[in-house]
Amino acid sequence: MKFRPYPLVLGHEAAGVVESVGPEVTRFSPGDKAIPLFLPQCGECERCQSPKTNQCRKNWANTQMGVLADGTSRISCKGQQVYQFLGVSSFSQYTVVPDTSLAKIRSDAPLDKVCLLGCGVSTGYGAAVNAGKVEKDSSCAVFGLGAVGLAAVMGCQIAGAKRIIGIDINPDKFVKAEVFGATECVNPRDHSKPIQEVLAEMTDGGVDCALECVGSPAIMSAALESTRDAWGTCVIAGWTETEVMSVVVGKILMGRTLKGTYFGGWKSVQDVPKLVDDYMNNKLKLDEFITHTLPLDQINVAFDLLTSGKSIRTIISLWDSQEEAKPIEATT
Repeated sequence: MKFRPYPLVLGHEAAGVVESVGPEVTRFSPGDKAIPLFLPQCGECERCQSPKTNQCRKNWANTQMGVLADGTSRISCKGQQVYQFLGVSSFSQYTVVPDTSLAKIRSDAPLDKVCLLGCGVSTGYGAAVNAGKVEKDSSCAVFGLGAVGLAAVMGCQIAGAKRIIGIDINPDKFVKAEVFGATECVNPRDHSKPIQEVLAEMTDGGVDCALECVGSPAIMSAALESTRDAWGTCVIAGWTETEVMSVVVGKILMGRTLKGTYFGGWKSVQDVPKLVDDYMNNKLKLDEFITHTLPLDQINVAFDLLTSGKSIRTIISLWDSQEEAKPIEATT
């Protein structure tokens, strides 16, 4: 990632309860359950009014640098300003967010499950159904089987894809991928050929849709080249701010489409509550992503589990009791 100012409270995938609201806030009340959003939706700008994008830029430059609209954060320590990651900072028992960066959700939603909709699951699922527009009986390849990739697999399965190929260098994730709908899995290290050539042979020319969920430019190129010419679509969901992707021009000229997605294309304030409803109505998996639950003081253990490939999502409990919920304060 690009440099963010320090000291910084991390965390951007969370759920909590509104503790209090600023004087001009009208859409939230204390006690509301909510999911903070690193991508705002003001509902008023040109981008919010357009069905073509979800990329509202309300307070965007400020939140990217860890502050709110007035140029300061709401967190301090010993008189020093502490910055808020993406304007959220959810690795904290309390945080303050703009009302345009908060989604009110139903009161019976379990916070320790729906918190996953704050980023990873929504991104991967939306990459398949919104950006990739995966069709019934199509063939798909998902590169990377972390939470984003597994959510993409789930999106392909819900969309009715007939063949869903999961690709990862960690074979321990293959069983989990099958739970979400993968019909087969491939470890690139088991083959002497580039993975795009392996997939082209497996599918007699390439897949209809490839979803890159790693954040590696080399894998992005491989994903594009694994799609069928004439109509193949490659969606980039993996995150990198600093690297460059190499594209063979002929791969595009022959009819392939290369596109990216941010937060899965969901308009955050209005769509996240709908995703919560889908989970509550058993139309969307969330529990299956959760492999561990740890208290905040063991968060470094959670990072170790993630980097070692032993976890998909670890839920961080910010309070001593699971019955208590993390408050969120909304402001303008």
